[in-house]
Amino acid sequence: MKNIGLLKAMKLCKDYEKMSEEQKQEIRKKRLEDIVKHAREHSPYYKTLYQNVPQDYKLTDLPPTNKKTLMQNWDDWACDREISLEEVERFMKNTDNIGRKIRKKYLVFTTSGSTGNPLVSIYDKTANNVMSAIGVCRSYARGEDLKAFIKRGGKSIGVFADEGFYLGNSSIRARLRTMPWKKKQLAVSSALYPTAQIVRQLNEFQPDMLGGYPSNLELLIDEAKEGRLNISPVIIMTGGEYLSDNLRKRLAETFHCYVQTSYSCTEGGTMACECRKQHFHINDDWVIVEPVDAQGNPVPDGVQADKIYLTNLYNFTQPYIRYEVTDRVIMHHEPCGCGNPAPWLELEGRNDDVTSFIEDGKEMKVAPLAIYAVLKEVHSIRRFQVLVHPNNKVELRIEEKDGVSKAEAFEAAKRSLEAFLSTQNIHAVTITLSEELPKQNAKSGKFKHIINAE
Repeated sequence: MKNIGLLKAMKLCKDYEKMSEEQKQEIRKKRLEDIVKHAREHSPYYKTLYQNVPQDYKLTDLPPTNKKTLMQNWDDWACDREISLEEVERFMKNTDNIGRKIRKKYLVFTTSGSTGNPLVSIYDKTANNVMSAIGVCRSYARGEDLKAFIKRGGKSIGVFADEGFYLGNSSIRARLRTMPWKKKQLAVSSALYPTAQIVRQLNEFQPDMLGGYPSNLELLIDEAKEGRLNISPVIIMTGGEYLSDNLRKRLAETFHCYVQTSYSCTEGGTMACECRKQHFHINDDWVIVEPVDAQGNPVPDGVQADKIYLTNLYNFTQPYIRYEVTDRVIMHHEPCGCGNPAPWLELEGRNDDVTSFIEDGKEMKVAPLAIYAVLKEVHSIRRFQVLVHPNNKVELRIEEKDGVSKAEAFEAAKRSLEAFLSTQNIHAVTITLSEELPKQNAKSGKFKHIINAE
């Protein structure tokens, strides 16, 4: 694929929406052929993986990949043969590099690591422009909200974990670095801050659009009802977690505005945008989503899949082709009342729990993404799970990294968690090491990092 600027990417998005279904199929077919050809020629990993794939292949002829395998083969996976995982990891050790480009070419993003270690990804200028174009052209479910946002001044703020190379945080930081004059229009508030500090920042900024993780925004409802938070956004956009119908309704009633969300991930950007009917329409000009069962067999429309295979059609630096994502979705091809002909998804709700602690007789709520973001940076841990019991008792399930004892990993995690909770004015906490490893729910198969244990 040739280099694509932002305006060109926006035009491609708009042009696609006007095409016939036959023309759209041709676009998708050509983009798949292009990225597979590029991967075969420039990625040693894919060259080996596809050595027995015929030239006249179907999509299902291509062997699937997953995070663990790609991370193990990172240097051979990347199509830029000069960059290495070691170089990227050195770059990431300095958090001041969030939003900066390594080698002045690539933005660095990491996943949340919900099923193990995070994946490290690099995006070139074209990939970032395509992601931005999708956001500009398709992120608003209702045109009237976009008009109201622009009319009010276009000030937006996101409440995110701001100490990591996450997609949302890094993207905003990158925009502020390249366009510093937007600091009065665009901002990030840390999900790690105490709620009172977030409230002060929001009151000072007075956003027209409020974004963030649903669990963090949920904490703002009581702040608004009790008069401490005084903002009037024209729209709230959530991301990074499942948005329940109940929370959507509560946010809308509290802040008197429309509330929407999207389906995104680091590997595929915004894979699906929500419409007025709250259906997630796949951006099928740029990604392919295949719902499959646990064995990787196709799942028909209307049936919940165990996972999906994702193919990103625009990241030529690090191709994601039939990449396993452990999201359970239901695919639909029937017409949607909004008029968008693209296939749409139902998403399964998967939320960590908002936790509560008692300090000096007062209940202190903490968003799960804040706890997650802190423990994710404990590099001696491979995987973790936090169980919050009554009476401020916390149980840590951890899987340590090779070369580190479980006792060492636990002490590092305990120190980090205690230090974070103290910033929230929570001190009377007992943290113990569990005899169990992190595990999925035995009935649902879901994995949660933060659990309220009764």
